[in-house]
Amino acid sequence: ELRVRTGLLFRRTAHIRLERIQAVDITQPLLARVAGVAKLKLDVIGTAKKDELAFLGEREARALRAELLARAAGFAPETAHEVGEAPARELMRTPARDLALSLVLTGATWVSLVAALVVPPLLWWATHSLWTVLATAVPLLGAAGASSVGRFVSEYDWTVGESPDGLRIDHGLLDRTHETVPPGRVQTVRIVEPLLWRRRGWVRVELDVAGSSNSVLVPVAPREVAEAVIARVLPGVTVPPPSALSRPPRRAGRCVPVWWRGHGLAVTDAVFASRQGLLRRSLALVPHAKVQSVRLAQGPWERLWRVADVHVDTGANKTVTARLRDAQEAAELLGAQAERSRTGRKGARPDRWMV
Repeated sequence: ELRVRTGLLFRRTAHIRLERIQAVDITQPLLARVAGVAKLKLDVIGTAKKDELAFLGEREARALRAELLARAAGFAPETAHEVGEAPARELMRTPARDLALSLVLTGATWVSLVAALVVPPLLWWATHSLWTVLATAVPLLGAAGASSVGRFVSEYDWTVGESPDGLRIDHGLLDRTHETVPPGRVQTVRIVEPLLWRRRGWVRVELDVAGSSNSVLVPVAPREVAEAVIARVLPGVTVPPPSALSRPPRRAGRCVPVWWRGHGLAVTDAVFASRQGLLRRSLALVPHAKVQSVRLAQGPWERLWRVADVHVDTGANKTVTARLRDAQEAAELLGAQAERSRTGRKGARPDRWMV
């Protein structure tokens, strides 16, 4: 186990079992980069907050990270420090120009910016209260900055590499972060495709990782590059093409007008794939082995039109839903998915480091 003692007046000792460690990330705020120091953040199963070791020398932090991962992988304590940092092979890197252009082509950026420019003058015209205008303008300007400049600074020079530890993610313009996507812990992969990105063929890839705060895998990339990275996260998984996704029956439009066309479903030998969204499409991929439970939900209006929703719960406390399916299809899908999940867990790869 790893023991971490902190505190001057109030002492705290954390006992962390090494096999419970999900990821060991290195972060370097701007001043820490100048001083040549870094801190380790430990993602541990069953804890909502990361334990930190701050601040260590940069070389010492990397050496300790490598030793912790080696011990978590099963190396003997007397040899773990000799393993060293595992080599990484770069899979993709996001150009700064593409990242900036993707933010310009994101609707949320413009919505927050327009709100920050339009709402305060309207409030001043209606109330003539400076405090009311300031109380509204400051959060709006903060949201506009976080959705544009903040994301650019955070996702600058986004690099994804592959190593025996898992996928390594390095990013940041001012504060530099070195994260690890633990092998076998990815519960869901989502491919997000905003409307204005489609002409360029760009997508964003997001993750649900059990016991980890990692949520972004690829901020922006061509679809073929993103799918190649997904293939490394979920070995043996092929992303279903749009033509393979079946739409809900037309009568589903009685429950959700127009937007029902954005929903789709595909079930392969490896994943449960559900799409939603008409303008901003999102395709969620859940490996069968990661499904914790399956539920069928049907409200009174849905019962009238013989449609139902199938909910798939994952180990990251998240749910993927196949909406507005034919009621008979949904009932058959419920039983079939439960069986696929059971057999999928039998053949799943072990969730362990460096294997």
